[in-house]
Amino acid sequence: MIDCQMCSKWLDEPEMRVAELEHSYVLLNRDQFFPGYCFVFTKTHVTELFHLDQDTRAAIIEEVNAVAAALFAVFQPTKINYELLGNMVPHMHWHIVPRFTTDPLWPRPIWSDPHEPLMLSPDDYRFRIQAIAELLSRR
Repeated sequence: MIDCQMCSKWLDEPEMRVAELEHSYVLLNRDQFFPGYCFVFTKTHVTELFHLDQDTRAAIIEEVNAVAAALFAVFQPTKINYELLGNMVPHMHWHIVPRFTTDPLWPRPIWSDPHEPLMLSPDDYRFRIQAIAELLSRR
């Protein structure tokens, strides 16, 4: 789709790529204020779950679940948050966010207060991406 930042995100941010799954892409969020924060977004431009046929919808939910399970295994958070909004970027995408009781916004939503983005070194991004990708490759 023209002018959809999610449609081009996989090509625009190759250094953040975690995995290409059957129906979706997984990228590590550049801002790692919440360690492990990833995006899961559909390969095709779609805005609503009900726009998908039942089998595709179920498969995408399983992919989201696999990413959450991998994040849980790597980061051992207190909770995983799942955000599927699409108001600002109307392309189906989930924010999968490991949460810890020690994070400054706990237990509030990640959007409740602004924060300074936490940028990592290229090696630290690669380490996180590889750890998550390794678990996803076993699914």
